[in-house]
Amino acid sequence: MKMKVLAVGKLKEKFIRQGIEDYRKKLSKYVMMDMIEVPDEKAPENMSKLEMEQVKEKEGERLLSHISKEAYVITLEIGGQMLDTDQFAKKLKEVSAIAGEIVFVIGGSLGLSKQVMKRSNYALSFSKMTFPHQLMRLVLLEQIYRAYRISK
Repeated sequence: MKMKVLAVGKLKEKFIRQGIEDYRKKLSKYVMMDMIEVPDEKAPENMSKLEMEQVKEKEGERLLSHISKEAYVITLEIGGQMLDTDQFAKKLKEVSAIAGEIVFVIGGSLGLSKQVMKRSNYALSFSKMTFPHQLMRLVLLEQIYRAYRISK
């Protein structure tokens, strides 16, 4: 099974990078995990709605360029489906049975473009709260690892 996490922006916090590397090592027993960062679009402080959409579109194009046609895409969205850990483990097991690659997509500070959400096979939400997108990478990997441990 191949798995990929696509995210907008560079990780700056050392403690988050260390946590991600720790979970990538743990996950290597179960899955081939790639982490791909696409550059975030530089944007002015006070943007209009049109400018916000343009930023999301440019970031979305960068994300979509890393997604194969065959991949099963799970986007992280505030409005997505909320699952408990057991349900998430079951969902990963079901998707793994039908897909050769699972791609998780984490948007930038403005969220995901309409094109990326349209490409998504499943919208997942970890909470109605907003979390820093850098931190969500670590939370996502921890939950994927926990899901594999539950399934095994």
